[in-house]
Amino acid sequence: MRSLVSDLLQLRLDEQHEGKLHKKLYNAIRLSILDGSLPTQSRLPPSRDLATQLNMSRNTVLTVYEQLLAEGYVVSRTGSGTFVAGTVPDSLLAAPLTAGEKLSASLPSQLSARGQHLLSHSNASARQWGAFLPGVPDINAFPHALLRKIQSRVSRKPQAIQLSYSNAGGGSALQQALVEYLRVTRSVRCSAEQILITEGIHQAIDLVSRMLCNPGDLAWIEEPAYWGIRNVLAVNGVNLQAIEVDRSGMNPPEPGDAPPKLIFVTPSHQYPLGCVMSLERRQRLLALARQTGSWIIEDDYDSEFRFSGQPIPALQGLVDDAPVIYTGTFSKTLYPGLRLGYLVLPRPLMQALKTAHAELYRGGRLLDQETLAQFIREGHYTAHIRRMRLLYARRRARLAQLITDYLGKEALSEFNDNAGLHLVLSLPASCDDVVLAQMANVRGILVRPLSRYYSGNRPARGLLMGFAAMEEEEMEPVFAELAALIREAPGSKNAAR
Repeated sequence: MRSLVSDLLQLRLDEQHEGKLHKKLYNAIRLSILDGSLPTQSRLPPSRDLATQLNMSRNTVLTVYEQLLAEGYVVSRTGSGTFVAGTVPDSLLAAPLTAGEKLSASLPSQLSARGQHLLSHSNASARQWGAFLPGVPDINAFPHALLRKIQSRVSRKPQAIQLSYSNAGGGSALQQALVEYLRVTRSVRCSAEQILITEGIHQAIDLVSRMLCNPGDLAWIEEPAYWGIRNVLAVNGVNLQAIEVDRSGMNPPEPGDAPPKLIFVTPSHQYPLGCVMSLERRQRLLALARQTGSWIIEDDYDSEFRFSGQPIPALQGLVDDAPVIYTGTFSKTLYPGLRLGYLVLPRPLMQALKTAHAELYRGGRLLDQETLAQFIREGHYTAHIRRMRLLYARRRARLAQLITDYLGKEALSEFNDNAGLHLVLSLPASCDDVVLAQMANVRGILVRPLSRYYSGNRPARGLLMGFAAMEEEEMEPVFAELAALIREAPGSKNAAR
């Protein structure tokens, strides 16, 4: 049976693309000792077992063990095995490098400071489909044949304007379709000219931060928050202040001498925890933004997928002329590869941001936008969401049951609202969720560590688990393997049955 140490070392080996095998294994073990993934006094697998599990010769493993022993990283106990030393060499007594710092050390010096910062904080997964991957819908349940039929009809005799650049913020048909859809389903107040079509949320945030913030300006973000927003803001020179989230959402503090230029919130379904911002906090946030001249950026993440109760109206529609820039995307309702999102802009910003979008990104894809507009107008979009809401509700219930059956009710995060496309599996503070997620990923279980979504020094520990793209009957065998990993992980035993 494969050991957790073997899984960890295989992950570290896969990260190295050059060098001889014995050197790569040496680096993998040494780095794991230095960053604490292999704690002091922990036992390394027997050389024969490790060689078999990593598909290499035993002599290679023995050579590496002997080098580590000579350098003081490990100790050998006759009859017991090889163990990580209680102390490391004097030159290594400095604080261990973080994952970002390790990557930074290998980045080319020609990159800008912003570029190096972005890459050292990158969390995008190389794999975007698989068991329990959060944030992806079931693309196989989408009516592809129906969309192709509409696309074929639209493409048969395209107008010249549909094959050129867009400088009006997108296709007028999709803008109008969104006005009607958002008014009915999200209580958003807007006209078609306020809609700006983007290539997803990242482009939308990039545009807003470039146009509304000078380097050094302050933005409030939720704690925890989506790491992608942090990266886009940081690369544009925006300073961040993380505001803690509780069961009622972001709790906005007094702004102080330097009020935020932007305030990023996910009020209808907080990402990643899942709580809903209370009405009192929404009203207080709107009043604060008016008082300070701040702009609220409302990311209506997963708002379509509520599985009980009434829909939560958008923050944007609570008051007339709200100081809110509303963002949405089709990545979760349709599929991520479509790369279409939108902004609902306040009138004072409307023309400036549309012009800037045309200058920076040269908008297009108007045939795709026309196809989507007809898909919405003909009722297929709302029908698809209704079908998927029922499907996802069953899958969510199944995953929640597996978590409680295998690990107990305390393992299901208290924040999990009855909405969205993922659940949070809680772990004890003593458990390293990053290492646990890495080991699960090696086995093809694509969970994400909750602590990576925090920017402060007191992150909660847990795993984000998507359920949308898995059939109910496929879940238990994979979850059982994950539960076994959790039981074996240091610091997790008290949390599992």
